[in-house]
Amino acid sequence: MKFGIIAGTLCGAARGASAALAASRASLTSAHLSPLSLTLGSISGAILGSLAGAISGCTLGAQVGKQLDHYALANNICLTCGTRFNLPI
Repeated sequence: MKFGIIAGTLCGAARGASAALAASRASLTSAHLSPLSLTLGSISGAILGSLAGAISGCTLGAQVGKQLDHYALANNICLTCGTRFNLPI
């Protein structure tokens, strides 16, 4: 579950930042804005986009990690008797 949270957070942040930067590139054709405002808008958009992406990626990664832990990786074996079991979550 921890790996899912970390991977989801990093991928979501990268995706959010890239989407925000792509949107800022599309707005570069605007002639009534100064270069400073375009730069600040791009930076703030990338920061906010990466935060939003990190939050949604963390949530999705936690859900996927929980399902993997519960159904795929929770097959434990008793070292004494050899019985296989799933740990309750």
